[in-house]
Amino acid sequence: MTMKIGILSKKTTGMTGLMREFFENAGHTVKIYTLKDLCINEALFENDFYVLKSKKIVYIYAGHYLEKNNIPVIPNPNTIYNNKNRIEAHYLIKQTGLRLPEFYYGKVQTLKDQLKADDFPLILKPIMGSGSRGIKKVISFDDLEPKNDQPLYLEKYIEGTHYLVYFIENQVCILEKPPLSNEHVEMKKILLNDNNEDIQEVVIKWKSYYNLQFGHLDIVREDNTNKIYLVDPGSFPEFSNWWYDENPTPKICNLILKRYEDLKHNNHKNI
Repeated sequence: MTMKIGILSKKTTGMTGLMREFFENAGHTVKIYTLKDLCINEALFENDFYVLKSKKIVYIYAGHYLEKNNIPVIPNPNTIYNNKNRIEAHYLIKQTGLRLPEFYYGKVQTLKDQLKADDFPLILKPIMGSGSRGIKKVISFDDLEPKNDQPLYLEKYIEGTHYLVYFIENQVCILEKPPLSNEHVEMKKILLNDNNEDIQEVVIKWKSYYNLQFGHLDIVREDNTNKIYLVDPGSFPEFSNWWYDENPTPKICNLILKRYEDLKHNNHKNI
């Protein structure tokens, strides 16, 4: 069946462009909504469903608007938002029982009054963020500077080996990365074996708990203890360092189409 598919994305290239190519080759009609094309109103109702590719808040708002009007959005906008918001993401991780860094959130003077010298180093992160944008290491009180009088989000820095881990269904792709880097830098491929079973177990637990088809996780193995910490979850990466031989785009697109059919079937059952 031919469908009309909307993609909410900040750009038309990369994974977004590859998805459009795949869907159009399968006979579907595709429209990409970048910021210059997006207006949150009834004109969006022209499509059968939407792919929410961007984590920017305006696209999440569009996703909520569409869902409230019974138009499916994949992935779910709540999932995207909760992965983007640092405090929400913290409690998502905590709910699964996985190990995660401690965080602090408050104004600069309050943080200075309550933090101790041995709490450092810390990581300063935007409260709403993704990737490595706006992230920096904080090694002392002198690095804590007020920014527009807004509260700061700080997270305990885990000294260890940093990993980016992609997953698509049961495929897990582990990469060692430089600390605090984004997914597009050069990374070292890590083969799956007994030495990283604990990383694989974190991925399985995470995706199973939240019924996720694909995504990525930032994970750190602490030097002193060898313990695994889940630092940041991500809902829709570019998969730019995916190291399996096959292109991940067709598999992701087919999973999206299957999720749409499942959602449509469940909606019919509930009528």
